[in-house]
Amino acid sequence: MPYQSNELLFNHFRDHGIDLSKIDEQLQLVAPNSPNLPLYRDMLLTVLRMAHDDRNRWNAKITLQALRELDHSFRTLEHYKGRRKVTVFGSARTPLEHPMYALARELGATLARSDLMVITGAGGGIMAAAHEGAGSDHSLGFNITLPFEQHANATVSGTDKLLPFHFFFIRKLFFVKEADALVLCPGGFGTLDEALEVLTLIQTGKSPLVPVVLLDSPGGSFWQDALAFISRQLEENRYILPSDLKLVRLVHSADEAVEEINQFYSNYHSSRWLKNQFVIRMHHPLSEAALHDVEEGFADLRLSGRYHQQPDSGAEHEEGNFSHLTRLAFAFNGRDQGRLRELVDFINLPENWAKPQPMHTTQRAREALRVN
Repeated sequence: MPYQSNELLFNHFRDHGIDLSKIDEQLQLVAPNSPNLPLYRDMLLTVLRMAHDDRNRWNAKITLQALRELDHSFRTLEHYKGRRKVTVFGSARTPLEHPMYALARELGATLARSDLMVITGAGGGIMAAAHEGAGSDHSLGFNITLPFEQHANATVSGTDKLLPFHFFFIRKLFFVKEADALVLCPGGFGTLDEALEVLTLIQTGKSPLVPVVLLDSPGGSFWQDALAFISRQLEENRYILPSDLKLVRLVHSADEAVEEINQFYSNYHSSRWLKNQFVIRMHHPLSEAALHDVEEGFADLRLSGRYHQQPDSGAEHEEGNFSHLTRLAFAFNGRDQGRLRELVDFINLPENWAKPQPMHTTQRAREALRVN
């Protein structure tokens, strides 16, 4: 939806007799005819509102540092915009001889063979192993500046693949924003914090649905014990929906992890809200029988109406060329993301895709339309 400018900001300065009419003129000079001008305008007005209040130097320094980190990260990651990326979390203290180190290294190599970039916190342990396996060309490191322990690993250190962050919250934003999938290996407080935050963002619809893979070594019980606790304490006490556990998959090999990610995108491409409709973009349309099964089997996901399948109309006004993708639109309840994951799994099954018509059949249909 088009952004609606916040006129309260502008009115604040008008009511104080401050003329800011030249802001629009300056923006036109910098970014003429940009569709984002209302957003830039409100950004500038927000900063000017802070300057007008001028209450706290520490607040101003936090805002400046955050804006600089955001801008630098946006600029750097623009170079990798067209590539799928997988964020890998895990302990920086995992030693070289630990089975998980070898497994994380194999994971990085397997992801790279699928042309997936590997994002980590750029530290040691699991992060270093995943980057070693992926190699520099398939690695991105989001390093936090700490006075101890967190130094960039050899794969990304000193390269343009390393982004330093001062704030944890901005670093976390990019871990999730850039991720087309997440793989969580065993780790400490930081890993568990990241795991629960990712699941909370997806569960609440604040972050797009992506595959979340829990990776443990064969015979390992780290994630199995964690899932048992979640099931016993959270699910049984109804703190989460039973279907919320569908948002994660436990695997014990690199091949399984990457297969889970590739399967997720075998038909599903992406999704977005368009007014009050939730739109799933697909590489292949669903067959009539499969669409009927969706209507019956996933009726609980709809607030009202029906599921509608149609080619992209070009009316979404967004970046990227998605005109070749089929859309499945419905009035999603916005709550049950676990069931939404089950719907994605359903549309990813090849037996549910519509079979392409033979060329001669399509040609005859066109001729019949011309005659009619």
